[in-house]
Amino acid sequence: VTQFTYFQQCGGLDCRPVSIEITYGLERLTMYLQEVDSIFDIQWNDTTTYGDIFLQGEIENSTYNFEASDPDVLFSLFETYEQEAKRLMEKELVLPAYDQVLKCSHTFNLLDARGVISVTERTRYIRRVSGLARQVAQVHYNQREAMGFPLLADTVKNSDTQTAA
Repeated sequence: VTQFTYFQQCGGLDCRPVSIEITYGLERLTMYLQEVDSIFDIQWNDTTTYGDIFLQGEIENSTYNFEASDPDVLFSLFETYEQEAKRLMEKELVLPAYDQVLKCSHTFNLLDARGVISVTERTRYIRRVSGLARQVAQVHYNQREAMGFPLLADTVKNSDTQTAA
């Protein structure tokens, strides 16, 4: 139910120190506590279930992802998002560029779910998304470095104080 993820790298850059993410499976905990076998049977309140709120969206989005999405449009969107990410990185607009990288990743996943890319193409797309992620991480790092890593300075000061004590 609890998952620990250790990030030794992010965007191809070493994390110093190694970062940790802790995630909880809240829905799984709730299923256990309510003794139900399906997420959609979780009681949201006295009269409404999780399924009442989310099942239709799950059905429609699954239908879109696996059947109704237009592969030609998705291929075009991937190219557009990739070019926009590169253009924004050139302007050092890291956060909008990162949004475009996320859109590339999501669009790749849709193409993969539709089964419209070959094994060879799949590897190329993964490389393209990974390359964009590395680039945007490097631009972000360079920006933060140019600012003197303002958030890190407080962390280092606090760490030095604790070490000295």
